[in-house]
Amino acid sequence: MSQPEKYLDLPLEEVIGDRFGRYSKYIIQDRALPDARDGLKPVQRRILYAMLQERNTHDKNFRKSAKTVGTVIGNYHPHGDSSVYDAMVRLSQDWKMRNELIEMHGNNGSIDGDPPAAMRYTEARLSSIASELLRDINKETVDFIPNFDDTDSEPVVLPAKFPNLLVNGSTGISAGYATDIPPHNLEEVIDAVIKKIDKPEITVDELMQVIKGPDFPTGGIIQGVEGIKKAYETGKGKIIVRGRARVEDQRNGRQQIVIEEIPYDVNKANMVKKMDELRLDRKVEGIAEVRDETDRTGLRIVIELKKDVNSEGVLNYLYKNTDLQVTYHFNMVAIQDKTPKLLSLPKILDAYIAHQKEVVTRQTKFDLKHAKDRSHIVEGLIKAISILDELIPTIRASKDKQDAKRQIIAKFDFTDAQAEAIVMLQLYRLTNTDITSLEKEAAELRKKITELESILASEKKLFQTIKADLRQIKKTFSTSRRTTIENEIEELTIDIEVMVASEDVLVSATRDGYIKRTSLRSYSASNGEDFAMKENDHIVSLLELNTTDKVLMFTNKGKYLYIPVHELPDIRWKDIGHHISNMVSIDKDEYIIQCIPVREFEENNYLIFFTKHGMIKRSELKLYEAQRYSKALIALNLKKDDEVVNVYQTKGYSDVFIASNKGYGLWYHESEISVVGQRAAGVKAIQLKDGEYVVNGQVFDDMADPSLVIITQRGACKRMKLREFDKSSRAKRGLIMLRELKNKPHRIRGFFVTYEDDTISFTTSQGETRQVFPLELSYSDRYSNGSFVIDADNQGEVVEVWKQATYQKPFEEIKE
Repeated sequence: MSQPEKYLDLPLEEVIGDRFGRYSKYIIQDRALPDARDGLKPVQRRILYAMLQERNTHDKNFRKSAKTVGTVIGNYHPHGDSSVYDAMVRLSQDWKMRNELIEMHGNNGSIDGDPPAAMRYTEARLSSIASELLRDINKETVDFIPNFDDTDSEPVVLPAKFPNLLVNGSTGISAGYATDIPPHNLEEVIDAVIKKIDKPEITVDELMQVIKGPDFPTGGIIQGVEGIKKAYETGKGKIIVRGRARVEDQRNGRQQIVIEEIPYDVNKANMVKKMDELRLDRKVEGIAEVRDETDRTGLRIVIELKKDVNSEGVLNYLYKNTDLQVTYHFNMVAIQDKTPKLLSLPKILDAYIAHQKEVVTRQTKFDLKHAKDRSHIVEGLIKAISILDELIPTIRASKDKQDAKRQIIAKFDFTDAQAEAIVMLQLYRLTNTDITSLEKEAAELRKKITELESILASEKKLFQTIKADLRQIKKTFSTSRRTTIENEIEELTIDIEVMVASEDVLVSATRDGYIKRTSLRSYSASNGEDFAMKENDHIVSLLELNTTDKVLMFTNKGKYLYIPVHELPDIRWKDIGHHISNMVSIDKDEYIIQCIPVREFEENNYLIFFTKHGMIKRSELKLYEAQRYSKALIALNLKKDDEVVNVYQTKGYSDVFIASNKGYGLWYHESEISVVGQRAAGVKAIQLKDGEYVVNGQVFDDMADPSLVIITQRGACKRMKLREFDKSSRAKRGLIMLRELKNKPHRIRGFFVTYEDDTISFTTSQGETRQVFPLELSYSDRYSNGSFVIDADNQGEVVEVWKQATYQKPFEEIKE
């Protein structure tokens, strides 16, 4: 006969699915999630029960924690000692638990996240309120199941005489489920339970008149009543929790921010460290020092401010960027009927009330049975004393105890239980006083039996008992609310001055995308010479700005970058800047065409865009203010292979002039261009023929009288007066600016509106770079081709033309 197969041949996915399914079921039901009835996870319930069994209660001395942990592991919870001890420590931490269930002597950790002392050093006992969770557990109020090795039994749930799930909250992560239930105020929760008993169909709004919201042991301020309401209605919702801070005036005219409460579940040491890092990294200006002055009298963090600092702004910055303000997400999941469920507030209350109903019913039945049994015996004793003279000879004549019992039952009609009590009676009980005390006890028992039976007979009476008990607990244990609740979530506005040290710097940007800010000192030291730049690159703009300003950088692909000046890398004048691809991703063939500085995004300021295919667009500047600017943003929509050739900022009263490569120029007022949205494509700027494109568009003040300068591919340069042209309207053909030649016609490569100090630069196809000073040229009429500045046959055709960037102080007039 062949040996039976020792191994099963199973597919891996089946085995893994089965094992993981079992593991998930275990950690959902028996580890990470609390029971909806007593609000405890299995390990917590076992710790409390073990301490009760060991008589380690609040009215007795403290006992070594290690002893309790050993009992829990040995009898109920076969897991690592650290998991049991950690759970035990948490139940004793007054910054985690709204009403601690364990009192501990010794180091039980701290709000700074310090570890507790080892369990051999600490001592613990049940707190008095924990006894209320366990009260009447010996009266068969809850079901017991065998422990893991069948040597003992443990409760499935505790009687929980107060709604612990809401009072102490819970947090846990299991497979596919997580829970976050915040702690609440005991008094409010009990009032809510009573209201729910009195009016089962009560609404969340009505409940919220009593239960205002979470009440964290660490105090703090909750913002967002809507979030609380949503959470109570659905089980999910979010609120803002912020620490309690105030601004104090110092003697030396400075101010300091004092924090006396921090949000729940925030590690204070980490929060203080983050605040100090913000000071060190100069992310926020104005903080002189951050000190943690917490001592035995209470929590206190002091943030000392420098002179004349906007304290409100700094505080708002701390709310926004540190754990001084956090978002708390309700996720009220608990185990109900052995299943994890997302519970609303009414459902949690219902689960608790149903549990209490069962507990009190079972407790009443237990008390009733005991009262009846005792009443039966007391009746027997009273009857025995009244016939004592006949009883004693009967007992004396008996052989032994069993014989005595038989004789008594046979002669005097006692029951077995009564006969047992009689034969066990001590002689001193036969005095006269005892009969009166027995009769008194009998009367009390009859009264008690009537009362207990009436409770079992009437649900109303049952609920009255539950409510009376809850009111008693409220009277004994209630404490005032620690967390304040505010209706609205405050919008945090932070002045840039708070975050950035105000400093004048020089911002430079090159065509190829190298950008930097340079201190004015570094610029002066080099006399503005030796600017570091790659070959064939050139400066697009050179602006003296403040670190609190912003720049908008526009690319030929119709994108723009919003860059706060203080975020630009601080680099010396003689060193090459950072490429913008280090900040945001841009295409390989994308380059910078314009850099526009902005101090404020004011009304009645516009941006005008010119595109190669003859479109023009005018939009309000304020549309380009970005909140998130980690990537390139769309400045306008371009058709297929169109490109932006120039961008200008105007105040609404400028002229525009557009030049095409075939020598046509069109001049009109910007009011001809309708104002459109940020992503719109714009309107037609000029009438173009096949093969014709816009070389450049220029914007100038409508009162100005600039010169117009063009450079052609053949190296001819020409300067004209604006008066040579007639002002027209949008989308016309424009006027000719060159004489048309049959052979080698001139085509415009560069076109600029110029003033006195302007310099035009260009490169040729052979890599030569030349400069032209337009004012050295004499004026030409519209029909000439200007004068040659290079010989294109020898030096190559002109390929790129630009106006040299000059040092500008765009906001200087504002300062004055």
